[in-house]
Amino acid sequence: MAKDSFGLPSVMLTLAQLYRCEGAEAFFVALESARRHALLNDAELGQLASKLNDEGRELIAFSRADADSGLESLIRLRLRGRGWDVRTQTQVPATGRVDLLIDGWLIIEADGQENHDDRSHRHKDLVRDANATIWGYRSLRFDYHMIIHDWDLVEQAIVAAYEAHHTAR
Repeated sequence: MAKDSFGLPSVMLTLAQLYRCEGAEAFFVALESARRHALLNDAELGQLASKLNDEGRELIAFSRADADSGLESLIRLRLRGRGWDVRTQTQVPATGRVDLLIDGWLIIEADGQENHDDRSHRHKDLVRDANATIWGYRSLRFDYHMIIHDWDLVEQAIVAAYEAHHTAR
């Protein structure tokens, strides 16, 4: 077993074990976080892939290093079968960087508790959403509890907004 200088398993081996014990979603979130923080190089990603089954290798291929939070990674993973172009950390005019942008028009904001619990953040978020609307975007905002504990509602809202946009055309 590869270990670091303190005798701990490597990030690669920890991720492989996480996949086996906790499943695809937990693995994917941790994998994207590790990639975001440059804790794995290409050779280690290849070694990790060799330790996993087909699903694990598909998750590695689907992973990126641009997600800013585990919530963003989780949403993108859960929406992947829909065939939509889901981008993370994308610049939107007069709005700034958004968590996710679907097909170039639907903004999804994943509000973790630590950054969005006070009134000043709430006001700033509402201003961003209003500016995005002026520029022709649609914004949906979900908090941690909704994404983790009420995914069906979140997914239904995203799908309804997507379908309404395409029906209106």
